[in-house]
Amino acid sequence: MPSVLPARALLLDMDGTLVNSDAVVERCWTRWAAAQGLDPKAVLKVVHGRQGHATMAVLLPDRPLEENFADNRRMLAEETADLDGVVPVAGAPAFLASLAGRPHALVTSADEALARARMGAAALPIPEVMVTAERVSASKPDPEGFLKGAAELGFAPEDCIVFEDAEVGIAAAKAAGMRVVGVGPRAAVHAPTAHVDSLEQVRVETTADGGLLVHIG
Repeated sequence: MPSVLPARALLLDMDGTLVNSDAVVERCWTRWAAAQGLDPKAVLKVVHGRQGHATMAVLLPDRPLEENFADNRRMLAEETADLDGVVPVAGAPAFLASLAGRPHALVTSADEALARARMGAAALPIPEVMVTAERVSASKPDPEGFLKGAAELGFAPEDCIVFEDAEVGIAAAKAAGMRVVGVGPRAAVHAPTAHVDSLEQVRVETTADGGLLVHIG
């Protein structure tokens, strides 16, 4: 059912929301799972949305954190070098083009090098404001990244709408006091404010006072 959500700014996740990087994620994490003696299918159920070291801490709770951080650095280097199959999510090019000159930020669990590599591979414009992994002290589902993005754009949390695909990202947005548009099949079951199959179902309009109207459906 079509709906309209008013906002002042938009905060955008990257993987699964703007960029389809599932092929790379599956390759890298399947290799990691095999090295740890874990079931790759079980691992892939929990990787989306988190920073790598946070995923490892969930999967191997007794493992020393320094080993997780070391593996995470290696994983980021592998993922940054492997761009085969990285493509835009349906509707992402037109959606981002429509946001030019409108307040928006990228808030991703990727580090800056990986974010730039994947956005470049998908031929998507990079927002001027980026909150990447190295700029936060806690991974999603902690709300820190979204709160920082809102602050850097100069808006209160309640004036922002988040676009997310993953359970932990939707939880982070809610914890930040923000409304959230879930994008794609992973998001549908986690009770976002609104849900779309793809960004082709989203249109953004600017109001006379400089606000935004997000048309869904």
